[in-house]
Amino acid sequence: MKVYLDNNATTIVDPLVFTEMEPYFVQRYGNPNSLHVFASDTHPGIKTGMEKIYAGIHSPREDSVIITSCATESNNWVLKSIYFEYILTGKKNHIIISEVEHPSIIATARFLESMGCKVTYLPINHEGLIDAQTVEDSITDKTALVSVMWANNETGAIFPVQEIGNICEKHNVLFHTDAVQAIGKTPVDVQSFNVDYLTFSAHKFHGPKGVGALYMKKGKELMPLLHGGAQMGGYRSGTLNVAGIVGMGKAMEQAIDALDFEMSEIREMRDNFEDELLKIEDTFVVTPRNKRTPNTILISFRGIEGESMLWDLNRSGIGASTGSACASEDLEANSVMEAIGAAEDLAHTAIRFSLSRYTTQDELDYTLNVVNAAVLRLRGISSSYAYAPEGHESGLDSHHH
Repeated sequence: MKVYLDNNATTIVDPLVFTEMEPYFVQRYGNPNSLHVFASDTHPGIKTGMEKIYAGIHSPREDSVIITSCATESNNWVLKSIYFEYILTGKKNHIIISEVEHPSIIATARFLESMGCKVTYLPINHEGLIDAQTVEDSITDKTALVSVMWANNETGAIFPVQEIGNICEKHNVLFHTDAVQAIGKTPVDVQSFNVDYLTFSAHKFHGPKGVGALYMKKGKELMPLLHGGAQMGGYRSGTLNVAGIVGMGKAMEQAIDALDFEMSEIREMRDNFEDELLKIEDTFVVTPRNKRTPNTILISFRGIEGESMLWDLNRSGIGASTGSACASEDLEANSVMEAIGAAEDLAHTAIRFSLSRYTTQDELDYTLNVVNAAVLRLRGISSSYAYAPEGHESGLDSHHH
């Protein structure tokens, strides 16, 4: 059986999305900025796609949603523009992010530090959550921007973005949230939350790869990161990715339609699967379920290296991960595990299972059997598990009668 449980890394393109995109590759292929019929053929698709994207995040028409190549570009754009407009000019010198942001925020912040910007990295607590009060405590009169993700890619933890937004508004500090993991999993509404900038990426909610967006509140527009031919109102030059816009719009519409299903059916499947996983001795899940996106489990199996577990899962046709795909090249301890202060023997043992609306109960049952077998095999050969503390059944004795 092939089972895909790595939906926080990327998702299957919804077949309806694919169907809607298809005409824009070979039939309606004009450059939207040209002045002939080939160009104007693409305009209705772009208009419809953009309308669906605006509607999906409840953005008023006077605010801007700019199409980018991905959320990494959108995140870079926000931080680097803030640097050019506020920090380079000497108006401000400080930004605040969380210590568990996506690498596209963390790496950009580190780069800006090398350019003289001060960065505060907010800690998360033992539940993997940020306390909004730490944001308020970190703000100074030199703070230009707070950037805190809406939902964490590894744990699924939903951060208190509404509270943080209100704090930023009170202190007249700009607020950006990376909502990549939130769309289609929890309601995202830029009007009821005080958000100046919001970023997302189509491939996380069953749209195509290579297309993302940046929402900017009216009056808070950023300096362009890409200069050139004045597309997107001059905010982002470059020929429009017409098929991508069409696809992201349709995927957004589908994700909003499926939100109730995600928050009830998928959540229930996830919870039951998690209950079964937690029956395995010496397992540990970060972040309480009611404070998490409905599709995500980050679970540690004491005594088992995450990479070893992935190997066993992969051999059985199951795709999962040890956290963020963007960081899986470097086999360091899981950053969230380190951040919540997990013991050294747990920091390398985290496995992330992330479901989607295409996940079936049969797939989860199969996965559970494979996990159980893998735990027996890997604990049987684990040096760290063999010498378990007093009161534990030894991993060796209990499973190898």
